Amino acid sequence: MAQKRAGALGVHSIDHFGLQVPDLAVAKDFYTAFGLDVRETDAGLELYTFGHDQCWARIVEGPVKQLRYISFGVYEEDEAPLLARLDENGVKRIEASAKAPNCGTWILGFDDMPIHLAVAEKCSPDAKTQFQTTSSAAGESGAIFNSKAPKTKPRNLSHFAIFTSDVMAATQWYEENLGLRLSDGSGPVVAFLHGPHGSDHHLLALVGSTHRGMHHSSWDVGSFQEVGLGSAQMMRAGYKEGWGVGRHVLGGNYFYYARDPWGSYAEFSADIDFIPADCEWPAAQHSPDDSFYLWGPDVPPELVLNLEPGAPE
Repeated sequence: MAQKRAGALGVHSIDHFGLQVPDLAVAKDFYTAFGLDVRETDAGLELYTFGHDQCWARIVEGPVKQLRYISFGVYEEDEAPLLARLDENGVKRIEASAKAPNCGTWILGFDDMPIHLAVAEKCSPDAKTQFQTTSSAAGESGAIFNSKAPKTKPRNLSHFAIFTSDVMAATQWYEENLGLRLSDGSGPVVAFLHGPHGSDHHLLALVGSTHRGMHHSSWDVGSFQEVGLGSAQMMRAGYKEGWGVGRHVLGGNYFYYARDPWGSYAEFSADIDFIPADCEWPAAQHSPDDSFYLWGPDVPPELVLNLEPGAPE
């Protein structure tokens, strides 16, 4: 049964995100190699995880790579009061983006980000996802042969990270309007926000930049082994640029970031912290050293570059 925090008004999930890329065939190749179920539609592509009927992303073709919108799910009983709060706060309503859902409500978010709100089933987790560790017993072989190594296939979208022109102001906007809550942050550098009705440590991450854009999509896998196998699978598919394998400090997850053909990233993530609906998480601000990663390779300079155009579409 989906969690719901008593007395809290806010979104419960990132339903999906909308992305524009210059070449759909290139996007299909990348996300297929990543282990996602990529489906062609009349509008473009849709991203699913195998064994899950939730559409996590809608991708269309256009002149440049650009984050088009984020769609958040709300409980049916929360829709009217949430929209009333947005009206009270002076949030502007807008028309639906092209080739995007025309149901629900569209608003203009922070940094003029188009945001879609619609009644939907909760697709963020209601419990900490299962994390497996394996070890061979004495006298038994733990060898996994490359010829029999499984392919990493993510289970669900864990979180989504975006660039923003002002991390602190954006945090306040998402708290006051969509009901998200600060988990942890590092001043103007980064903020991690969770959903009030139970979600991973961060449902949405905000990364400081000069303008809006997509930093990465993060996908849950079931073990540290799957993170490592995922990194190898991407490199063997020709996607050799990335960052990891490592472990984050805030959120505590193991990671590997594969750089996509447009300069943003897709992350394999395992064992991230989970914040239940009834948990009062001790939100705090941390120094940069205590907010990024515990161990892993040196950070490539391009990891923090926002290559999307600065003006809204």
